[in-house]
Amino acid sequence: MTLGEKLSKLRKENSYTQEQLADVLGVSRQAISKWESGAAYPETEKLIRISTLFDCSLDYLLKDGEETADERQPAPAQSFFRQRLHERKSARTVGGLPLWHIARNARGILAIGMNARGIVAIGLKARGILSFGVLSAGLLSFGLLSLGLLSAGLFTLGIFSAGCFAAGLFTVGAVTLGIIALGAVAVGDFSAGALAIGKYAAIGDHAKAMIAVGDTWAAGSVFQKTGSLTVQDAAYIKQLLGTVVPSRLSWAAEIFKLMI
Repeated sequence: MTLGEKLSKLRKENSYTQEQLADVLGVSRQAISKWESGAAYPETEKLIRISTLFDCSLDYLLKDGEETADERQPAPAQSFFRQRLHERKSARTVGGLPLWHIARNARGILAIGMNARGIVAIGLKARGILSFGVLSAGLLSFGLLSLGLLSAGLFTLGIFSAGCFAAGLFTVGAVTLGIIALGAVAVGDFSAGALAIGKYAAIGDHAKAMIAVGDTWAAGSVFQKTGSLTVQDAAYIKQLLGTVVPSRLSWAAEIFKLMI
């Protein structure tokens, strides 16, 4: 088989039209037609991209004749995911970005790949307004390690953060650290949880802060109460919050008052 015949076979096996393959490789459809007919040959850089795209060796492409099992195999350094993530992208674009792009390094309105960047990004590493990934960053971010305005995952950091281990302005999770922290173990300026440690106020089974309210144990330097709060207790705590909390955190104190 010639290079052109192999290219035609690989293209069809992977369900590409000549136009789609041309778009991926950054050439014209006529160029693909000439390569397949043997009227012209791809440049070295294009051959390397074809080899990567179709998971075959350069030896297989360049040597005439039937392929062998070894020649069809990609380079051993390629990972399982790299071998199977065939590049696709929309012909339509918005602001220079394709509507969707699937590739190892994907860029598009919707981007899916090992490294994905777009309005909506899905990948091992994802960056976008809405991102999903093992490592993700975005306004709305979901992943194993997540960073965003609103983030959720195993380890999260964000303005609003929810996760097994969460850090941020307002956090919810098993172990949390934030201005307002809610969790099994919560540490923050204002905290609530089974074990709540706060700078200004804490509510929980075990609580420690300037103002501490605990079901089982409480340690407070300004006020402490073990057990249920009375109406008078709640009113007094709200009054104390107005005196011990600095003005820059008054908004957080107002939110915390809703928990009392």
